[in-house]
Amino acid sequence: MVKIDELKNFSEAINGKLLFNYNLKKTNWFNIGGTAKIFFKPDSLNELISFIKKFKKKEKIFLLGAGSNILINDKTFNGIIIKLGKKFSNISLLSNNIIVAGSSATDKKLAEFACENNIGGLEFLSCIPGSVGGGIRMNSGCFEKEFKDILLSVQALDNNAKIITIPASEIKFGYRENSLDKNLIFLSASFKGEYKEKKKIEETMKILKNNKDLVQPTKIKTGGSTFKNPINQTDKKVWELIKKSVPLSTKFGDAGISEKHCNFFVNKNHATFDEMKKLIDHVQKEVKLKTGIKIETEIEIVN
Repeated sequence: MVKIDELKNFSEAINGKLLFNYNLKKTNWFNIGGTAKIFFKPDSLNELISFIKKFKKKEKIFLLGAGSNILINDKTFNGIIIKLGKKFSNISLLSNNIIVAGSSATDKKLAEFACENNIGGLEFLSCIPGSVGGGIRMNSGCFEKEFKDILLSVQALDNNAKIITIPASEIKFGYRENSLDKNLIFLSASFKGEYKEKKKIEETMKILKNNKDLVQPTKIKTGGSTFKNPINQTDKKVWELIKKSVPLSTKFGDAGISEKHCNFFVNKNHATFDEMKKLIDHVQKEVKLKTGIKIETEIEIVN
């Protein structure tokens, strides 16, 4: 376990933020969560590397992205939460329609950058409410495209705080998963697109957004898709199974189900972690009872 004096000494030597008992509610879209014993937001890559070398083996570490697909416990996270900020969000253009993006850049910003530079193939990212790092971690996707379809390589810190580059060709991708070590800290990634007129890209993005807005809730406290589609068990989408198995009025406290898309669970006011977790467990159980299909969470639960 790391000593507080060690952390305070480290904090005095950096430009980044090192905070104690940090409230996590506003770090995620559900607006649910307790506190982090230690919260670190590095100002530079050197600060991140130095921190990892000093403290990684002493405390449990969780890397927090955009917070769009996680549910955080109301209790204290007994470890270190690391959030990469603006210094890790740069996006730049290389030759041959290749884009390099920092891991904390949002998927939407990456799509917009590609559009401004007449690079097509990344339009679907405009509809994913997450960060580049989170998208790689879970092979995010929508409208029949996934991160694996555009990824060229990933730059990351390994367990020894060394910078490594992993070609996409060496990564095994599955539905909302990949073969990368869960302990890697993603720094940036390179993506390959294709030349396309800006106007046509904008048209495609507009169509995708309209399609998304028709079926998914917006401007509410939600964690996105709660469950994965059970692609190895049935051709049915998970929302179809939920709708068949559970009344959409089902709720636990302020944790409820979106009427617009029943795979989106909603914090209707001041839902707690326990209420949302009970709703998730209940729906999972009812779907299994009614359909015989076991559904797995897509949302990451942080304890």
